[in-house]
Amino acid sequence: MRNRVKALVASRNWEFCIIGIIVLNAITLGLETSSLVMNEVGGLLVFVDRVILAIFVVELGLRLFAHGLKFFKDPWSIFDFLIVAISLMPASGAFTVLRSLRILRVLRLISVVPSLRRVIGGLVAALPGMGSIVVLMALVFYVFAVMATKLFGAAFPDWFGDLGKSLYTLFQIMTLESWSMGIVRPVMEQFPLSWLFFVPFILCTAFTVLNLFIGIIVSAMQEEHDAEADANRQAIQDDTGTILAEVKALRAELKELRLNVAEKSG
Repeated sequence: MRNRVKALVASRNWEFCIIGIIVLNAITLGLETSSLVMNEVGGLLVFVDRVILAIFVVELGLRLFAHGLKFFKDPWSIFDFLIVAISLMPASGAFTVLRSLRILRVLRLISVVPSLRRVIGGLVAALPGMGSIVVLMALVFYVFAVMATKLFGAAFPDWFGDLGKSLYTLFQIMTLESWSMGIVRPVMEQFPLSWLFFVPFILCTAFTVLNLFIGIIVSAMQEEHDAEADANRQAIQDDTGTILAEVKALRAELKELRLNVAEKSG
């Protein structure tokens, strides 16, 4: 019985069915944000939401039955369990805010779709390398923020009046959001040579450090893909070796059987 349930929850048809239900749930939760739709079919949407939640509970129950305690050794299974557990918590009184967390059920697509799992795996693998880049960027921001506060704080207190304002303004400049006409050019009207400060800052952050982030993430995702490909090749080699061993054993048995038949006929 357990093997049959395990085969069911691991089948492609079951996977496609769960993906379809998650997408349907995402649509219904989005429709609930419209007061017009809720006035028309609000009761139906709530009923569908409860049915979908019940399906998720049953699906988790089947996976728990199929895998036993091994279920909690898989990080993605724990992720699914937590998402559904949050949805089951009461959403009334002090817990009303939890109603908005129902949309987290859409994140189950990550655990169901293998390609999304690879992307998240690559991002997680990139975290150690990204830590060094974060420290580097923090140092760059701190140095430039102190300089900006001392250089432009008196003339532009709203942007560079203290360290916190300077950090936020420099972050806006790094994102290239209205950095030229909104900030740098007004500053240059009073400090014509201030471009010598802002241009190196943009080069150091927007064009260098951020590209380091992208490079580390791409490298980590490539390593994740290569590791999965190596695991698949190893699995194929193991299966091939097993099949070859069985074929050799079968040929040996056939040869022995022929010899026995030949001896009896002789």
